[in-house]
Order: sequence, then structure tokens, then C-alpha cells
Amino acid sequence: MTPPTASPTAPLRLREKVGYGIGDMGFNFYWANISSFLLIFYTDVMGLAAAAVGTMILATKIVDAVTDPLMGALADRTRSRFGKFRPYLLYAALPMAVAGVLTYTVPAAGDGGKLLWAYATFTLMMLCYTVLSTPYSALSGVITGDSQQRTTLISFRFIAAFAGTAIVNYCTLDLVAWLGRGDEARGWQLTMAAYGIAAAALFVTVFLTTRERIAPPPQQNSAVRQDLKDLLNNKAWLVLFALALIIMVTIVMRGGASVYYMKYFVLRPDLTGRFLGAYSVALAVGAALTPLLTRYFDKKRLMVGLMAAVGALSCAMFFVPAEAIGVMFVLNTLIGLALGPKSPLAFSMYADAADYTEWKMGRRATAMTFAAATFSQKLGGAIASAAIAWLLAAMGYVANQAQSGASQLGIVLLLTVIPGVVAFVAAFTMRFYPLDNATLAQVQSELLARKAARP
Repeated sequence: MTPPTASPTAPLRLREKVGYGIGDMGFNFYWANISSFLLIFYTDVMGLAAAAVGTMILATKIVDAVTDPLMGALADRTRSRFGKFRPYLLYAALPMAVAGVLTYTVPAAGDGGKLLWAYATFTLMMLCYTVLSTPYSALSGVITGDSQQRTTLISFRFIAAFAGTAIVNYCTLDLVAWLGRGDEARGWQLTMAAYGIAAAALFVTVFLTTRERIAPPPQQNSAVRQDLKDLLNNKAWLVLFALALIIMVTIVMRGGASVYYMKYFVLRPDLTGRFLGAYSVALAVGAALTPLLTRYFDKKRLMVGLMAAVGALSCAMFFVPAEAIGVMFVLNTLIGLALGPKSPLAFSMYADAADYTEWKMGRRATAMTFAAATFSQKLGGAIASAAIAWLLAAMGYVANQAQSGASQLGIVLLLTVIPGVVAFVAAFTMRFYPLDNATLAQVQSELLARKAARP
């Protein structure tokens, strides 16, 4: 484990930044699969109706609405010799792997039985995901108390996250074909088993290489309802909650629609891995550039500009014909480059929002702050997946068949104009975020002074 430092704002060692960051590669072995392939797995492999799948994915968020804040409350109140958040990365890794394999398993049952299986296993996988991801996200808020170092730390996280996304997007369909050897359902099982083992190893690495340095005020003893009340009185967090939901609609809708776009509009499913892979590499490059960008641009203004660029580029892509493959690759890559800084920026802002709550209310609930944010992301992803499924059903989508003109139009809109408009909404929403650089500097300076004054 990393040795203690003299101050929560002391520079972090590269080993700890890398050790923390690679954990999100493990999460994206699941999340990228959910975003890009789960919907088409359900419709084209398991054989479920698109509308039923859309309803199922959205309905599971009812469970998340309860479990996410509960997990945040539990993590904030955990006491162990390993800290509040790190133990979960050690103990929940293998259950997550098992849940992933079960979710991508086709049961020997009729359509009704398969749909029930999908409800049960997807809910289980997202529950395990919550148990792991909420403490992991909160960990970034207690490793360091310096805002710029947080941005750098979280940039490492999302470089690894998008690298994981690139691996999943580029390799998954080939892995399914290779491991399945003609049995696509079996190929998905084995592929998820491989991803699960790799992810578990990465989660354990996070546990071994990180250290928690920031604790709540020693006198704090608030109820869960007080934690929630504090969040609802925190304007910065409310804006970020809405922003996470809106942006995740853009990201998941583009990821999920891309597979259908390449298969049924471009008629080149063989290019899906390269199309998504180039996009994922661009996301990673954008994430890597975030610490540099935040040295010259206020986080708020930077987010507004980036989301406006995503909106414009996405809408422009609507006019690209099916045969202009090079143009669509370029535009899609540019969108990835503009979206890349979004995640490190947003998660750095969540940690800032936790500081703001402590500064304003005298109480700190780091995990609850991130848990509620995680819920908004998962809700946004569910809305996007459900919208894809419902629109495909409304447009007459038939799995593994040539699509009608209306169905093709729906697929194109799902990749271009619809997420583009949502990105413009995100840019507008960000205008209400209250924490500029000067305010953050004041908050963190006063928090350090309070800690220094404690007996």
C-alpha cells in the first residue's frame, strides 16, 4: 500500500495515480459492453422483442434508485483497517464477474422465461456494479484534497476507462466468434468470463495501490436523510446530477446505435470494431488532455464548449451518406475527442461538490455524493437504451433482416441528431454550475484551515 503523505494536498505519486486509474478499465469491461452490445445481444442473440427489452432496461433503474443511495450511505459509514471505500474493491470483484456471465447467458426457455432471466440477471449485475463502483468513485474524493490533482487523478482513471472501452469495442465481437466457434451464445458467455477475471484483477490492484487521506469532520454523526438533504441543498451537485443524466444519454445512445448503424445502414458490420475502436481511442486522448485543458480553461466554460462541439458534430453526421465511410469515421472520432474530457471533468466536479457540502454544511458524505451521481448516469444510460429499443420497435425493426427505410432513418437519427440535441441541452445546463475556480480555491483553503485548527 502507498505510504502516508504529510498532507492531503501533497503531490500524489505516479504509482498511486496509475493504480487508481486502471480500476476503471475493469468497470468498462462491463459498462462498455452494456452501452454498445447488451441491446443487440438481447434482440439478435437472445431473440427478445426490442420494445420489451427497452422496458426491461428502464424498469431495472427502479432498483438502482434505492440501492445506489443505500450503497453510498453504507460506504460513508464503513469503518475498517483498510478505510471506508477500498475494502469493497477486494470483496465484490468475483461476484461481479459471476453476474456478468449470467447476464450474457441465453437460458433454455421460451420468450417469457428469457425475458424474466434478463430482468433478474441484469438487475443482479447492476447491483454488483453499484457495490463496486460507488466506493471506487468516492475514493477519488478522499485520495487528495487538491482540485487540480483530482483532475489529474481522474484523468488517469478515464484514460484507462476509455482504453477499456477501446478493447471492448474493438475486440468483443471477434472474441465472441473465436471463443464461440459457431455458437454465438457460448461465445458471449466465455467472453464475459474473460473480462470478469481481468476486471477482478484490476479491482484488487486498486485496493493494493491507493490510500484514503481525507476523513469527515470527527464530530459528524448525521442520518442518511440528512446526507440526502445536504445534496438537495447543494446547487453544484444538482446541476451535476442533471448533467450526468443528460450526457450519459448522449454517450450510451451513440454507443448502442453504432452497432446497428454499421450493420443495417452502412451494411458493413465488419467495420464495427474499427469504428467503435477509433472512437474509443479518441475518448482516451480527450481524457488525457483534460489536465492540460483545465490549466487554461475554467471547468465550467470548458464543459459548455465541449458539449456544444459534440452537438454540432453529431448533427453534421446526419448528412453523411452510407458510402462515405471515411467521413463518418472522421466525424465520429472528432466527437470522441470532444467527449473525452467530459468524464474526468464531471467526476472531478463531484469531488469538488463534496468539498462544497462540507464547507457549507459542516458535514461530508463523499460516497453519497458519488452514489447519487452514479444513479443519474445509470438512469441516463437506461433512458438511452430504452429509447433506442422503443424507436427501433416503432420504426418496424426486425432482427437480422434488411431494414425498411423508416427503420434505417431511425437508426441514423439515434446516432446523430437525437444525441446531438441532447448534447446542446447539456451545454445549456452547465451554465447554471456555481463553482468557478475562484470559489473552489476559497472553499479548499478554508477547509484546510479548519482541519489545521482541530485539536
